Amino acid sequence: MAAVESFIAHEAPLMGIAPRDWNPQLGRMSGPVAQEIEKLLREALSPTRLDIINDSAHHAGHSGDDGSGESHFTVVIESAAFEGKNRLARQRMVLGALGDIPGNRVHAFAMKCFAPGEAQGA
Repeated sequence: MAAVESFIAHEAPLMGIAPRDWNPQLGRMSGPVAQEIEKLLREALSPTRLDIINDSAHHAGHSGDDGSGESHFTVVIESAAFEGKNRLARQRMVLGALGDIPGNRVHAFAMKCFAPGEAQGA
């Protein structure tokens, strides 16, 4: 349990993964899908903030749970690329960067997209 407590004590997310994504049963913060989401978004949008939240544990046994532990995600992303864009345009940019992940490899994908200075603690 000391590893989890140590990780949670950090204010800044490690590798862009929020502390609530730590899975002590797996002994790692994220699986291959979360890592791919992070890589694709960093390459496409150069975010100044990127939180990838694995919500799958909250949906275990529900429709869309494929048993992988990577079926439901929320992403909070801040990028200068979003400046001057409306919410729909920002979401399309994120979905475009992720290709077939949302809706095909991931059952549920929620996102909050901000330009720098807009988030204010979101």
